[in-house]
Amino acid sequence: MLSYLLAVLAAFGNATSSVLQRKANREVPRNQNLSWRLIWSLLHQPVWFGGILAICIGFLLQATALGFGQLATVEPILVLELPLTLILASRIFGQGMRWREWGSAVVMTVSLGALLFLLSPSAGRNGHVHCYGWVFGISVNLALVGALVLVGRRKSARGSDSAYRAALLGIAAGSTFGLTAALMKGMTRTFSQGIVTLFTSWEIYAMVAAGLLGMFLIQSALNAGGLIAAQPGLTLADPVISVLWGVLAFHENVRGGWYIVPEVAAAAIMAVAVIALARSPLLADAAEGT
Repeated sequence: MLSYLLAVLAAFGNATSSVLQRKANREVPRNQNLSWRLIWSLLHQPVWFGGILAICIGFLLQATALGFGQLATVEPILVLELPLTLILASRIFGQGMRWREWGSAVVMTVSLGALLFLLSPSAGRNGHVHCYGWVFGISVNLALVGALVLVGRRKSARGSDSAYRAALLGIAAGSTFGLTAALMKGMTRTFSQGIVTLFTSWEIYAMVAAGLLGMFLIQSALNAGGLIAAQPGLTLADPVISVLWGVLAFHENVRGGWYIVPEVAAAAIMAVAVIALARSPLLADAAEGT
């Protein structure tokens, strides 16, 4: 139960970070997209540091949640970041949520609860993955991220292509955060062996590197097209990649058989609700500014 609470708090931290980082990115020219000049410009935006602090707190809460629970349990809960982002954006950007947003948020929350009940994840290898499993999994994960970034770089930063580019970079960022979550879970084994073992293991440094890459990609996604374009891919890719890591690499147990049909249905309903929320005029207005 503690892992559920920590995951919800982590989602709140991530939502706070998304809104504050988007507020900072509105002041940065789009021609700095996918460039280190973007980070340099953001360093001159005080609100950006609030976003970084919020996501760091979110990461710590997420890591603690993963220490108590499974990837297939903790990571889907993080989709609550989206309705929480809407609520915070409505306050910061001075607009109220409509019945459409509240209705979609309720549907998403109910379908998430149903999905977790149907999956009923249970412990697998307690953080242990063989070396070849890490090499293969990380290689495939990074290849996916690289392909998304490559396609995104070919898109113009203008007009409708801007939103498409932001969507691709949002998926890339979410996929990278899914890898980060898997590395966090791997750290639970080394942490149980002591603090010295933790800081001499490769997982913690790989996690930091993946987290920094994910942060860079989400800055580029928010700069390219804003929350309305970047958020769906970011919100959905993270739990999907994380659950795949949990089931395939950590051998976490989820219900199969006839449960697969309602599980897929619950996941589909949740995805539709996420897309509906991400298309909210509130996020569109937040992205464009006033």
